[in-house]
Amino acid sequence: MPKTKTAAEKQRTLPIAAAAIPLHELTDGQEADLFAVLSAKTTLTTKDGKPYDRVTFRDAQREVSFPIWSDAPLAAACRDEWQVGAFYKLRALYRETNYGPQLDIRRIRPATDEDRDDGFDPAALVPASRFDPEEMFAQLAEIVQEHVADEAVRELVAAVLDDNRELILAIPAATRNHHAHRSGFLEHVLSVTRTCVYLADKYTELFPDLQPPLDKDLVVAGGVLHDIGKLRELQTTATGAEYTPAGTLIGHILQGRDILREVAAEHPIDPDKLLRLEHVIVAHQRLPEWGAPKPPMTPEALLVHYADDIDAKMQMMVNILAEDTTEGPLTGNRNPMGQKIYRGPLPDGADDQ
Repeated sequence: MPKTKTAAEKQRTLPIAAAAIPLHELTDGQEADLFAVLSAKTTLTTKDGKPYDRVTFRDAQREVSFPIWSDAPLAAACRDEWQVGAFYKLRALYRETNYGPQLDIRRIRPATDEDRDDGFDPAALVPASRFDPEEMFAQLAEIVQEHVADEAVRELVAAVLDDNRELILAIPAATRNHHAHRSGFLEHVLSVTRTCVYLADKYTELFPDLQPPLDKDLVVAGGVLHDIGKLRELQTTATGAEYTPAGTLIGHILQGRDILREVAAEHPIDPDKLLRLEHVIVAHQRLPEWGAPKPPMTPEALLVHYADDIDAKMQMMVNILAEDTTEGPLTGNRNPMGQKIYRGPLPDGADDQ
């Protein structure tokens, strides 16, 4: 006799045919079909010692984490079949709870190419920069050509960019917290470098008698190269980025200096400028608890540090204001900045919509 399917097996194999609605468009209490990527799955234990899985499904604009309890109908499938980085079609009820947004999954199956007619697009489920990476790369290269006067330094920086073009176009800037999306590294570096140009010009004008003079070339080159070690620290995944073994054991600061030295062997620059540029990379995070072996000890390193820091912090704050679901004028403090953010009172009539 053929084996009788369990209730859970029947539920998993039921077809999902309805047109999908993007996860980020769902409202509290809405049940719909949707496509999502399983971005995380962690096995945990309750206070009573019972195992359960905490899963995270997401699209490009919303992430939803929730538990799959051990006695739930889909517990076995979650444990044995669901793969992090895989794309799924779900029928689920979206709920806003005191523990954050959650999904009550009614049906689930792997997404297939046949689902593209219903709106399945893997690229739309993974966060990506709002800006075109090819255009950003061209803008960064143009800044180097226009604002780095020393020919040797200019050629060195251009060589680093050209040698690593494909990675630079795609890799996120981090695994979480800021610019943790496709092409986020390039978005962050371009923004930091633009700020470096502004700061170098501003403080050159303010302190014309500074000795030695502020070296704009090193500020701009440092903006471009401060995070270059992340090309070896991180590797892209279907859901963002994860640390490489070298990234875990060494980090991006020392690997950034390694990349600089390797390229400088083929494109040599003045030894003192190379030392100062290495220092910009080594010191750009400023504090030991942030991973910096040395604090900024030159004006150029100081400017790059603050250009980097303000761009990362601003992106964090923007993300918090966009994603926090706390009611009232203040966000919660469970966020990358570890503090509440004031959003102010709602505009007149906003609570009526």
